[in-house]
Amino acid sequence: MTSLYALPLNVIIVLTAAIFVGYCWFGCIFLRPFLRIFVKGRGNSNDVVGHVLSCFGVFYGLLLGLIAVASFQNLSKVEDNVAREVASLDALYQDVGTYPAPHGQNLQWLLREYCRFVFKYGWEQYASGEIPEGERTRIEAFHERLLAFNPETETQKIVHAETIRQFNVFLENHRVRENAITTGIPSVMWYVVLVGAVLNIALIWLFDMKFITQLFLGGILSFFLGLMIMLIGVMDRPFQGDVSVSSQPFEILYWTKMRDT
Repeated sequence: MTSLYALPLNVIIVLTAAIFVGYCWFGCIFLRPFLRIFVKGRGNSNDVVGHVLSCFGVFYGLLLGLIAVASFQNLSKVEDNVAREVASLDALYQDVGTYPAPHGQNLQWLLREYCRFVFKYGWEQYASGEIPEGERTRIEAFHERLLAFNPETETQKIVHAETIRQFNVFLENHRVRENAITTGIPSVMWYVVLVGAVLNIALIWLFDMKFITQLFLGGILSFFLGLMIMLIGVMDRPFQGDVSVSSQPFEILYWTKMRDT
């Protein structure tokens, strides 16, 4: 699947159409004469096949609809969590900026380096479904430096306690985003979706109609069915492919608030 996500979206659409429509037309040309034996001689064969296809389509369409909505909601949740992580990183950066020199400058530098690493190097590894070790290393280095600071005044103690709390919020958001890198639809669910598509198209071959009409109607249904499955697929991995979560929030934070400090 990772190699498919590396392809442009328009190429994936063309491949999807070729596979699903090609499968439908292949069955119409080569398999339809043999399958027609099961319904041949029945005057109401189209009615029987139509009822079966309608019932099958209701359950299968409901399954596709629920999975598509779940995939879109998961993508939206990951985008929202990225925004929360950036917001907590921004607040943490501002908090450590109030620390006395050189502690404040060192802590800000570590956060600045983390932010730069995320959008410049980390996002490339996300596209391969990998979790970059560089992020954890930079977070651990910041945590150690933060705990090494010894506040001397009451004001510094209050600020230090708030900074630690803010760091925990940032760390929680980071771990949620990190877990989302490998999230996706279970393999068994993909198996049910693909088997359902194969059976749904196969029922079209049983209709008794003109050959050209069957190719046309079957091609339209197969093409749309393929697009639905493709839609679920491109949203399945939030950090892979053209339809994915952007690193722009980290870039904006870095260039607008971190780069000049």
